[in-house]
Amino acid sequence: MAVGGLGQLDQQYDGSKLRVGILHARWNSSIIDALVAGAKKRMLELGVKEENIIIETVPGSFELPYGSKLFVEKYKKLGKPLDAVIPIGVLIKGSTMHFEYICDSVTHQLMKLNFELDLPVIFGVLTCLTDEQAEARAGLIEGKMHNHGEDWGAAAVEMATKF
Repeated sequence: MAVGGLGQLDQQYDGSKLRVGILHARWNSSIIDALVAGAKKRMLELGVKEENIIIETVPGSFELPYGSKLFVEKYKKLGKPLDAVIPIGVLIKGSTMHFEYICDSVTHQLMKLNFELDLPVIFGVLTCLTDEQAEARAGLIEGKMHNHGEDWGAAAVEMATKF
């Protein structure tokens, strides 16, 4: 399996002036907690101040698109606008078509939010066939894979400062 992650950044990005929101689903909490920690760790390494990483939750991955829209609007109204948002969820295939419908809907709606909100919405949703795949992508299985949350944190800083 060749999943290498984001790789090296093309330049050093300074996140010290950014406010980044993480909105995460509460399903699969051990995996979600690791992904959130990975995203936060990487953003801190790139200079985002801890007090400027705002974390809130929604029930599940299906709620991430609308929740992200409300999350961004909430902080804009408070006069503390976000520069990027990372919706984080985990979808694991079960025995019904539920997985396919949720993956497709969430993916398309999160992509559309980039343009509707005019800010980076990073795709932080794992879509896995097994629990083991999700655990590996959250960095929970030693030596198997890295924590994808770190990639999402780096992508948020890059996209919020690059252009």
